[in-house]
Amino acid sequence: MQNAKDSFYMALRTRLAAINPERTVMLRGALRPGILVEEAEAPYSQLPNDVFVLRWLGLGADLDLDSTMVAEECEVIYQTCGTLSFGGLDRGRLLSEMDEELVAMLQPFTTPKVNYVTQPPVTMLTQVFWDEPVFTPIVVQRDRITRSAKITVYSYQEQGE
Repeated sequence: MQNAKDSFYMALRTRLAAINPERTVMLRGALRPGILVEEAEAPYSQLPNDVFVLRWLGLGADLDLDSTMVAEECEVIYQTCGTLSFGGLDRGRLLSEMDEELVAMLQPFTTPKVNYVTQPPVTMLTQVFWDEPVFTPIVVQRDRITRSAKITVYSYQEQGE
């Protein structure tokens, strides 16, 4: 499932850079598109603001098919405090912008599966595909508002995975 997870992340990252090139994050001294995978970063006490954070949850498999299909649930979490120039009063507007960006990043609901461990990366034989997002209600914590969306990501296992 790791190749599918990596391919899903890279597809969203590439799409975000095209949708909103200004949504970036500084990580380990490098400016990157504003999306990260929680399990691939150093632990933090508070999620970063104005960034999409992918958190992988449960895993399942359907073994009754000709090829094994695996599925893993991904939670995309994002939050904002608004901007300083508006005293944070624009936080609802900014969260709505992030909602729209996430919906746009997820379309189309498929991407080629790529093995990113090899250099250069190798495109595999199958696709990674996913369901429509299920959004949670907004959570308010003092000056910060947060939302998440859950997406189930599917992939067929290939030889050697």
